[in-house]
Formats: sequence, structure tokens, C-alpha cells
Amino acid sequence: MRFGGTTALSGVDLAVARGERVAVVGASGAGKSTLLGVLDGSVTPTAGEVRVHGVDPTSLRGRELRRLRGRTGSVRQSLDLPGQLRVVHNVNAGRLGSWSAARAAWSLVRPQGTAEVGAALHRLGLADRMYERTDRLSGGQRQRVAVARVLLQRPELVLADEPASALDPALADTVLAVLGELAAERGGALVACLHDPALALRHCDRVVGLDSGRVVLDAPADSLTATALERFYGVTR
Repeated sequence: MRFGGTTALSGVDLAVARGERVAVVGASGAGKSTLLGVLDGSVTPTAGEVRVHGVDPTSLRGRELRRLRGRTGSVRQSLDLPGQLRVVHNVNAGRLGSWSAARAAWSLVRPQGTAEVGAALHRLGLADRMYERTDRLSGGQRQRVAVARVLLQRPELVLADEPASALDPALADTVLAVLGELAAERGGALVACLHDPALALRHCDRVVGLDSGRVVLDAPADSLTATALERFYGVTR
């Protein structure tokens, strides 16, 4: 995977099975976000092959591509939350793929499915923020709104890029637990880029380490220690 003269991923051979919770770790610039972009279809690989739910996303167009993407939920670092919208509308965006255009438009006037939105926000400690403008929230609160949006989407594959980077330890544990539960509900998988080694070991079954776009670590989480992962970060920084 190249961007101009820069190689972002090289020789990555990685398979994620249903039921797995995979932490992707490594220093900034190691290729973690690019890997998730390839998996969610927002980045087209310049070489090699990628299959998501058994299908090559680059071979699909239109409705078939939208249907495939509907089975994958992403929490990106950018969050992609229009700030002028209220929280309820940003969370409901997770259901747009299953709503008609008319219902989606009407929901902007009179929010639909508020019970489900409220339940998702409650799980993430934001029950009192449903009607607040999203741009008035803190960074950590916006992160949790992005997670709540994925909860309403109910995808089979959950991809999360540093979903807890702006959260305190207790809330970080809550978010990772919720994402893991979401993937399990659909018999799917979770792939999360994480900067905290202890968080990766507590919430994931497998740890994949990247260095300069290459997989240099792939091991069961219970075979690693936080100290070993800290050494890995130290080596790759």
C-alpha cells in the first residue's frame, strides 16, 4: 500500500475470524489507520488483495457496496460527526442505511427511535446529552457519540481507530467493553487500534503489532504482558 513515494503497508498478511477481538498496536505512522481504512473500504490498496465478509470491496459498486459497508461499523479518529447537528441526529445516522430517505429526512424534524438512541447513550454515560449540539461536547464525549452511532448500526464487523484516546481509564474500559459486546451480538469481530497496552490486553483476544507498515507481532493477548507491549512501543517509536 503506497501513497506517492511512501509505503504505508507492506507484505501484510492478516486474517480476522468471527468472534475475534483484535488490538492493532504500534507507534504513530506504523500503518494502523491505513489498515483500518483498507478494511472499511475508504482506502483502496495499490497492491495485493483484501476481502471483507468474504468479498473484495473494490469489485462492488452502488447498492452492493452500500450493503457490504452496512455490515461494517467504523469509529474513525476524525469521528465524522457534523457539529451543528444535535447528538440524537448524529447517533441516528447509524441507521440511515436501513431507513427510507423520507424517514431519514423526517427524523431531522422530529427525531425517530429516541428510545433506542437514549439506551445507547445511557450505556456510554451520555443519557443527558441527547438533544445537545454535538459541537458543544468535549472530545471524549464526541468519541462516545461516535460509538453510540455504531451501536445503532449493529454491524457484524466493528473497526475502531483509537476509540478511547480522549477518555479517562474507567470510560475507556466502558467503551471497549461496549464495542466488544456489539461485535459479539452479531457473531462478528472487533478490530481496534489502541495506544494503551493495558487496554489492549484487557479487552482483546489477540494483539497485532505494526512497525513501518509491516506486521512484526501477532500473538494471543494472554501470552503477552503489559511490559512486553510497552517494550514493543519503545522499540517502534
